[in-house]
Amino acid sequence: MDRIKAAEVFVSIVEQGSLVGAAQALDMSRSMVTRYLAEMESWANAQLLHRSTRKLTLTVAGEKAFISCRSMLDFAKEVATPIAQDVIAQPEGTIRIACSQFVAADLLPKGIEAFLDDYPKVRIDVHVSNQVTHLVEDRIDLAIRITNELDPNIIARPLGICRSVLCATEDYLKRHGYPVYPDDLAKHNCLIYANFGKSLWHFTKDEQPVVATVSGNYSANESSLLLQAVLKGRGISLQPRYAVQQLLDDKKLLPVLPNYEPLALGIYAVYRSRKHQSLALRTLIDRLVPYFEHLAT
Repeated sequence: MDRIKAAEVFVSIVEQGSLVGAAQALDMSRSMVTRYLAEMESWANAQLLHRSTRKLTLTVAGEKAFISCRSMLDFAKEVATPIAQDVIAQPEGTIRIACSQFVAADLLPKGIEAFLDDYPKVRIDVHVSNQVTHLVEDRIDLAIRITNELDPNIIARPLGICRSVLCATEDYLKRHGYPVYPDDLAKHNCLIYANFGKSLWHFTKDEQPVVATVSGNYSANESSLLLQAVLKGRGISLQPRYAVQQLLDDKKLLPVLPNYEPLALGIYAVYRSRKHQSLALRTLIDRLVPYFEHLAT
């Protein structure tokens, strides 16, 4: 963990008088402030703050740490000043991105390639995982997440909307029948994305919510695996429209319940702080917003 950043967080906690105040002052999540404080106390091998319901006060070790941290930050500022005055013409450095297999394979490639063409001094390091990534612990600069249940304590910027479509092959529908209403899905083998809607699929019709109970003999935490099974006629699946639009256009898949709109999910850029972003990361996020908007059209 960055010790300069930890020192800045600790000084801000003391100056603001609370963890919440420090989080607001640094434009950082409360959980991240707590994590930095824990790391500071681990490095010091001592408790740095007395915490009560009314206020925070420094321990003896905390007073020494506060003086040292202020000195460290002042020195860091002096060292950085000449560099800050020397304006960097182009973004540079490494950006570590965490995202799911679907995002890495179907959404990001063209956007990342265009960004690297424009900014050749930047290096992109993509880490693919379907698990929620811890930004600090895993040294991730940017996580791309598709969800409607974003943790309110994290810092995120909306990038776009991920719309889904219910689909199956014509062969499967001829053999098992065409659903007319969401309740008809109970009679079908529904191939389920394990991280979303494991037993309930949500739709809207005429702006009214509709919920269908679903089950099937195959689930996975990666939508591309389910897509392969759908293409083999094994069942009905809720798929990202980005991934299947061409298959729908080519009639290799047919939409199911086209009058019912599946619940859309938000696409978010998640990062540690708005205030202390590198030029490269800030530029990339700014580029991703119109990029994802274009994908949604």
